[in-house]
Amino acid sequence: MPPSKLRGLAELLKFTQLSLFDSAPPPASSPAVPPAAAPVPVSGPAAGPGQDLASIAPAQPPRPQGPQPPLTRQPSFFSPDATTLTPSPRPRADGAALRQVVLHGQPVPYELKRARRRSIGFTVSEDGLRVSAPKWVALGDIDKALQQKAEWILRKLVEQRERARRTQAARVHWGDGCSLPYLGEPLIVVLDPSLTGARLDEGRSDAQGTLSTVARRMLYLGLPQTATPHQIRDTVQAWLQRQAKAWFEPRCRHFAQQLGVTMTGLRLSSAQTRWGSANADGIIRLNWRLIHFSPALIDYVVAHELSHLLEMNHSPRFWAVVRSVMPDYELARDRLKQAVLPLMDADGDDSDVQSGAPNHDHDHAPMVGY
Repeated sequence: MPPSKLRGLAELLKFTQLSLFDSAPPPASSPAVPPAAAPVPVSGPAAGPGQDLASIAPAQPPRPQGPQPPLTRQPSFFSPDATTLTPSPRPRADGAALRQVVLHGQPVPYELKRARRRSIGFTVSEDGLRVSAPKWVALGDIDKALQQKAEWILRKLVEQRERARRTQAARVHWGDGCSLPYLGEPLIVVLDPSLTGARLDEGRSDAQGTLSTVARRMLYLGLPQTATPHQIRDTVQAWLQRQAKAWFEPRCRHFAQQLGVTMTGLRLSSAQTRWGSANADGIIRLNWRLIHFSPALIDYVVAHELSHLLEMNHSPRFWAVVRSVMPDYELARDRLKQAVLPLMDADGDDSDVQSGAPNHDHDHAPMVGY
């Protein structure tokens, strides 16, 4: 990549100000979003064209290093008041050390975790950059590996910061008139103590019978104006789960008929790490929070899971099955990867919310299938 492009990427990271010191909302599993990893060899021969760096094993353990410089503090570009620790490690509760590296002119803090492995691995998540390395690997080799992956690291940090910004913007402020996505469009919540239960109004008409464009969907709840955020959130969530079951069932029947498979049961899931799952017995599980997304995205997940009743894998044969019932599935797949779920916590506790694209599994072993 040209130096000018690398400098631009570093400048973009600088303005996004992503760091371990920033407060970014965690994903639901604080999945939230599965972290992206890129293992890199610590030493040995250079990779040839098209060769995976992770496949190159280190030649031999390096010689022990001398004493490390003392702990120093210096200003950080991440925030005016923050400081970063460099270059000696600071022990953490999980055995990791907080360090810093300069990538294309920008200081980037990271957590270093010594682990039983043969190569250096990188993980970029909402918490920042984390490095896992064998115990015998010298800090100099770790720094070299970081420089080799500088472009990838900076790009992923920028992406994580943007995702955190979008997730925070999607927070629901529970109260009369609050809004959240439902089937890909805004749903306005209105408290009406004269009602019992909940009632959906798909759109209001003016005196001439013209559909109003101010609010297409209104959800009226039989709650008083004094209802707490928790009461409103719980009532809306229960309603959304009922709507999810009612919406998913006919879509499952539709695609099952097209694929010629038998679905023996549909169950709603609240999984933090996957949109859905399928097993050989014909039971399909779908995350109820898919109801926030457009019908096209829901259809993609439904078609994806039902296709597993024919191919319990993600081989080319599997994707051919998906394409047979959804020719443009790639478009929905890309949109799902970028999707952000609303933060539905009512008291600042994000432990029960998701953002980004969850992983997907069939045998209780997470794998990126969407």
